[in-house]
Amino acid sequence: MADLPISLLPKATTGYSDSLMVIVNYNTVASGQTESIPFSAVTQNGTSGTSGISGNDGTSGTSGNDGTSGSSGNDGTSGTSGTDGTSGTSGTSGTSGTDGTSGTSGTSGTDGTSGTSGTSGTSGTSGTSGTDGTSGTSGTSGTSGTDGTSGTSGTSGTSAPPAPFPTVYGLFSQTGNSVVVSATTVESTIINGGVGTLTVGANQFQIGDSFRADFGGLLSSRNGDDIRIRVKAGSVVLADSGLQNMNGAVNDVWQFSINFTIRKTGVAGVAEIVSLGVFHTTKQSNAAPEGFAFNTVNNTTFDTTSPNTLDVTVEFSSNSPLNSIYSDIFVLNKIY
Repeated sequence: MADLPISLLPKATTGYSDSLMVIVNYNTVASGQTESIPFSAVTQNGTSGTSGISGNDGTSGTSGNDGTSGSSGNDGTSGTSGTDGTSGTSGTSGTSGTDGTSGTSGTSGTDGTSGTSGTSGTSGTSGTSGTDGTSGTSGTSGTSGTDGTSGTSGTSGTSAPPAPFPTVYGLFSQTGNSVVVSATTVESTIINGGVGTLTVGANQFQIGDSFRADFGGLLSSRNGDDIRIRVKAGSVVLADSGLQNMNGAVNDVWQFSINFTIRKTGVAGVAEIVSLGVFHTTKQSNAAPEGFAFNTVNNTTFDTTSPNTLDVTVEFSSNSPLNSIYSDIFVLNKIY
């Protein structure tokens, strides 16, 4: 083979695009011409040819000594590609060398100790719950009362005094006939038992307190005889009718009303009470009325610092059996 510049060497292909030519060994001569160049492939972008059948690998020759590098010649023109030769047979692989022993790993450094956690405080014990009390039973509802009828409006009166107003109430009500006083000249009561009280306690009277007593019953009398009525607080006489002459009568209806008002309070000589009484009779035969009245102020013996018990007595001027009296009604009220 003639000596050719590298540029004039024929192109060789490997079947792979963009391959690289690898110069394996070359010898130089003094003329600067390449003596011989073993090579494997040169880059070419041509079309890939068909692969030939693999030949047996030839035995590898011994490598020559490396020569010194010569100067590079000018590139020649590329020649046409020659046909691929048959591949030689592959040589047997050499035995692999033994692996070196691995170096020992360095020891790891010790970890630092962790700090200890603080101890937790103990929890307080829970108090016991109190037991629930039992519920009381509900009371039954009372029945509703019926509505009363509305009364008619009264006429306008004068303005009332400012409150508090005096208390008005009943004190006593007789519930049976009194003893019949007859054929005697002895002073005798015409009051019998009942409900309430006839006594006002010590220091309970107030100035202005007013009371009213109403009596009723039957009276018989001998013509020309006298009758006397006394109103008392215990043994103290509050009012005295004196002797009053009577006409003859048989079971005439009689009524007696008396009013009292406290003017002053205190001991005897200071306290004062005024009393007014009206006594009259009505004949059942002809309704003819008869009667008398009296008025007395006691400011000498009346005493509000001691208890006072009301009594009403009668006294006849003779002991004739024609003279008799009893009460079947007696009511005492505080009216102011």
